[in-house]
Amino acid sequence: MACEYVKEHYGVPAEIGRRVVVGGTPGIIAEDRGHYIGVNLDCDKPGVVCNVHPTDNVEYLEMGVIRKMTRSQQRYRDYLRADSTLSFAEWIGAA
Repeated sequence: MACEYVKEHYGVPAEIGRRVVVGGTPGIIAEDRGHYIGVNLDCDKPGVVCNVHPTDNVEYLEMGVIRKMTRSQQRYRDYLRADSTLSFAEWIGAA
């Protein structure tokens, strides 16, 4: 299960999809990052995930819905993860 380590070791209700306030900035837990929680802040674009320590000025709220990335954001993320030697335009077949 996601965020099990964080729940067990820090005693916090961390779950993927839980709304949080980190240092006064609202967001949502979008990824399990091991010892950290991956938070997508409301002021960031969907898909931008920051590592946050689960006890470092985090207020846990109700469950919410993670914003989805656009198709172009997903395509660019896939390009970065592919670690290709091609340019992005070549990778998508536009060049």
